[in-house]
Amino acid sequence: MIFPMQNNRVKGLKTEILSDNWYTLQKITYEYKTVDGRWETHTREAYDRGNGAAILLYNKQKNTIILTRQFRLPTYINGNESGFLIEACAGLLDKDNPEDCIKKETEEETGYVIKKPVKIFEAYMSPGSVTEILHFFIASYDDKMKLNSGGGLAEEQEEIEVLELNFNSAHNMIATGEIKDGKTIMLLQYCYLHIFQG
Repeated sequence: MIFPMQNNRVKGLKTEILSDNWYTLQKITYEYKTVDGRWETHTREAYDRGNGAAILLYNKQKNTIILTRQFRLPTYINGNESGFLIEACAGLLDKDNPEDCIKKETEEETGYVIKKPVKIFEAYMSPGSVTEILHFFIASYDDKMKLNSGGGLAEEQEEIEVLELNFNSAHNMIATGEIKDGKTIMLLQYCYLHIFQG
């Protein structure tokens, strides 16, 4: 079955804000037309935290990449015993465009100043419940681009460890379960196919 790209099967959206404490959680009721022509009333919840960007810094000559490690409460309450997660650098766009956002986040989190990140794709990360679309970037780095220690912003309660890892070791950490972050896995797989195998 092929669904139409333009949607004439949804109407009558009604939204109710359940929470706007951190980001916005809405309860949405709407009419949905099934394939046999019936209209059904559906109710869903959607979490709007804005859109974001993520990047993987790589050095092909050294066969290394830059990742970060920080405490992530949602993983802690869902079975991650330490609560710490190894991730690619990322952040919310706020009012920036994706490229400006990721350049700023890269410096804040890792201490590296990059000029021209390359956008490789974008993806909805949890489309069943979260509105966010994430813009994915890569950029090459070298030691001269490290202008500060990174670590995130104290006013945002960030405490981020910067990791320079051998690419092969980091890629293997997907299989061992040491890397479980979706955006990081996607970026590592992209770089495996397009950067380090070239």
